[in-house]
Amino acid sequence: MERDRSGKPVSIDEPDYRIIKNIISDTRRLVQEMNTQALDCDGAREYFARITETDINPTLSLSTPFYTDFGKNIRIGKNVFINLGCTFMDRGGITIGDNAFIAPHVSLITENHGLATDKRRTLVSKPIVIGDNVWIGANATVLQGVTIGDNAVIGAGSVVTKDVPENSVAAGNPAKIIKVFEEVNRNEKNEIIFRACGRALFYGRAFIRLLRQNNERNDKQRQRNGFA
Repeated sequence: MERDRSGKPVSIDEPDYRIIKNIISDTRRLVQEMNTQALDCDGAREYFARITETDINPTLSLSTPFYTDFGKNIRIGKNVFINLGCTFMDRGGITIGDNAFIAPHVSLITENHGLATDKRRTLVSKPIVIGDNVWIGANATVLQGVTIGDNAVIGAGSVVTKDVPENSVAAGNPAKIIKVFEEVNRNEKNEIIFRACGRALFYGRAFIRLLRQNNERNDKQRQRNGFA
């Protein structure tokens, strides 16, 4: 498993591969059990915790069916929503940040085979990292080694082969950046508004002072000219 997470080749013909094979068999059994029951949110989270062997945050919302081939290398943040029909092939490691939306039938694939025919029984895995507030559209596929930055959006049906920077929208096959936007959180927005109001108040008071000074000058000028 360490070799999977570190990106080293792992052949299914190696003697120790039986350890991985046993984990895969156990995971498939749990996945089948989960997907053939009418589960509420708590029940789905309980199965997800058993599959991943981690403590799952109670804010996770998981819609079944859900598919994974390994399960032990999935890490999920807070307030994550995973819609139905998603597939996580996680031997290389899948990390999903807080407040992420994963739409129906999204595939996160950390694994790949060698291109040469004599290397296709060898698997090389690389991690997928999904930042906070990311939205991945329906039927999108994210391939191994990809990092998706905070607040990014992936268009439906896209195939993501390269990193996607934060605050951007990527779409297509292969996915390309089609938009970059400014993302300001609520605290930053409040601070900006507060500063703007402060500046408006400052300049407003300064303007009033200028008007008063101008009126005083005009009054003095009229007095000098003999006007009351």
